[in-house]
Amino acid sequence: MQVPHNAFVLVADGRKALFFRNEGDADYPNLKVEHAEEHVNPADRDQKTDAAGGASSTQSGAGAPPVAQGGSNHASGGGAQFAPSRGSMDETDFHQQEEDRFAAETADMLKRRALANEFEALIIVAPPKTLGELRKHYHKEVSDRLKGELAKDLTGHPVPDIEKALQSA
Repeated sequence: MQVPHNAFVLVADGRKALFFRNEGDADYPNLKVEHAEEHVNPADRDQKTDAAGGASSTQSGAGAPPVAQGGSNHASGGGAQFAPSRGSMDETDFHQQEEDRFAAETADMLKRRALANEFEALIIVAPPKTLGELRKHYHKEVSDRLKGELAKDLTGHPVPDIEKALQSA
């Protein structure tokens, strides 16, 4: 992937964002850290206080004909009777919720910087899930300046590895 000189390169995941400037040329990037941001996001189990919510239905045979005295309450031609059900609500994944929020905040920061003309070209490197969440929040000015995306988690890698990954992409 060509990384234009002076391009803004964001390497992010759901809790860390590294902002680089390419001081090299398009073929041989030389990334210099401009800013780093880390968001504390404890594991989901450490953020929960209760078990998942539950729902129960006390409806019994809504819309079913009344049962005659002495008769049985069997399904009759029109459909089966509804049994009371006890389902559980899906558990909220607070850790994922925080990662999504961090991605939205990062996209908002990109918007502010694009509107302030702080970069002309943008490359984004993020794991697929984070990249998908960032895309949901791209402003038109960010999209217009976007020169490439790499769906990879490189936040924990040294800068030379990030440069090599961009060159080979």
